[in-house]
Amino acid sequence: MSIIRDAALAPSGHTKIEWVRSFMPALSQIEKKFEKEKPFAGMKIAVSVHLEAKTANLGLVLAKGGASVYLTGSNPLTTQDDVAAAVAERGVETFGLYGASGEEYENLLVSALSCHPDLIVDDGGDLLNLLSGRCSGYADRLIGGCEETTTGILRMRAREKANALPCAMMAVNDAKAKHYYDNKYGTGQSVWTSIMETTNLIVAGKTVVIAGYGWCGKGTAMRAKGMGANVIVTEIDPFKALDATMDGFRIMPMDEAAKYGDIFVTVTGCKDVIVDRHFAVMKDNAILCNAGHFDCEVDVAGLKRIAVKAEEKRNNIVGYTMPDGRTLHVLGEGRLVNLACGMGHPAEIMDMSFAVQALGLNWLAAHRKNLEKKVYEVPASIDNEIALCKLEAMGLSIDTLTPEQEAYLGGW
Repeated sequence: MSIIRDAALAPSGHTKIEWVRSFMPALSQIEKKFEKEKPFAGMKIAVSVHLEAKTANLGLVLAKGGASVYLTGSNPLTTQDDVAAAVAERGVETFGLYGASGEEYENLLVSALSCHPDLIVDDGGDLLNLLSGRCSGYADRLIGGCEETTTGILRMRAREKANALPCAMMAVNDAKAKHYYDNKYGTGQSVWTSIMETTNLIVAGKTVVIAGYGWCGKGTAMRAKGMGANVIVTEIDPFKALDATMDGFRIMPMDEAAKYGDIFVTVTGCKDVIVDRHFAVMKDNAILCNAGHFDCEVDVAGLKRIAVKAEEKRNNIVGYTMPDGRTLHVLGEGRLVNLACGMGHPAEIMDMSFAVQALGLNWLAAHRKNLEKKVYEVPASIDNEIALCKLEAMGLSIDTLTPEQEAYLGGW
């Protein structure tokens, strides 16, 4: 039975769901295919992704494929109670409460897993972590699952290396449709939309420090540059640092960059990227934002210990006054800034990402008899199908090779 805040909130949630469904054409095409073929007939699917309208749409599409869907959030600060109420009203078992405590959040995940799922969709690795420990008894039917994030894949590959994966997992975040499209353009836009909406400040003329130059970092830096910011990138990977340099950005360690930044955005998937020694040299009114999955990249707990005062400056902004009088501002409590501040990725972007999830689960279900407990890459055929579908929805087409050209290329 669903666990939601208030069923009376459903009308607002329905409006949000219908809006995004109008702008997710790839997933709509998959929905028609699933409704006809029923690839998940008799199966149970547990989904843990940020519980808002686009995720609700994914749940509805999987249900059209014959699955019993159990939907929960991947961060209590991004759950939208009206959407949870609406998708529950549409027949999807839903477990989500905005602002749930850490214990409540885990219990909601456990409630979703109590269905004994055949397949899972994970965002950050929390479901996989539970199925490998506290909820191992619920993994008795488990075939496999898909992971959405860089952070989750890091955790997943660590389990694979330790021979501790409870099932086959597909690295959705490594798909072209995910990192080229979602990570670069989705994160790039939604992070800055959230920062600007939350702060009511301009980006032009400011020094922006981007920690991490993966696909999300690339998109975030690109958007900042396009809006007139002076961008500094910090990196631990020498080739990514070279890439950022060739894209026109300055490279330096965070110990140096901390002195110059007006706005800091962490996009690394690692902890303690910005800590005490960085707070000590930052400018007055510096703004700290995390766009990585977990709220550990900016050491907010350490900042609280140092500060002599903390007060809410605006909605989703807390100002921490330092002993010397400087104020450092943290957006969204150091959590995913684009989601904690209520924005999220655009519907057209998540259309691509969730299309990979849907077709990835379909692939796992179709190959369930031959799966190993390892990490699988997304088949190129899935990426290509989604890209072509998206181009068609945009009224665009691409060239094709003649038989002679295919023979020529095949000779190399």
